[in-house]
Amino acid sequence: MIQSLEKSITFDEFIDWLPESRRYELHKGTIIEMQPTGKHEDLTGFLTQELTLEYTRMNLPYRISPKALVKLKDKETGYNPDILIIERQNLINEPLWDKKSTLIHGKSIPLVIEVVSTNWRDDYGYKLMDYEAMGIREYWIVDYLGIGGVRFIGQPKQPTLSIYQLVDGEYQVQQFRGNEKIERSFIFPELNLTAEQVFQANC
Repeated sequence: MIQSLEKSITFDEFIDWLPESRRYELHKGTIIEMQPTGKHEDLTGFLTQELTLEYTRMNLPYRISPKALVKLKDKETGYNPDILIIERQNLINEPLWDKKSTLIHGKSIPLVIEVVSTNWRDDYGYKLMDYEAMGIREYWIVDYLGIGGVRFIGQPKQPTLSIYQLVDGEYQVQQFRGNEKIERSFIFPELNLTAEQVFQANC
């Protein structure tokens, strides 16, 4: 759930104002308060646990940073994704990392995940376009309630995990439902989970 705080500000003003909790995003100069549900948090925690185990097993130089921001170039916009996987070896190229825990380069972000619990238009709309424009290699939308638009998840609506992968500069999507095994991920090709296990936050 989100709530807009009506006051147009710059990204630097937003960073200076931002509370320690970091439960806020900046959308085109407007502060958005994030109010996730309990189920949303449970599912996010489950995926964080499973993906941490996976990149540790694969000995990849990744970290999950729950409070880091993704800043769009030339826009007063900063997102705080539900799960943000960071390529630690590229942090030396991030000018805002040390002081502001903020990333501006898609190469620093192998994977970003958004869990849909209320406002699906944000995740399937401008976030999808913005992450693509940044060059983020892989973007997952975990729509465990099946509330996304029909043009995104089909009819009849049902819980859907969409994996968008960057191919020749554009996102191509693969979708998983029910007991379908999540596979063909660029980032985690050996992940042993089904869509339903993710939706239920249960391995």
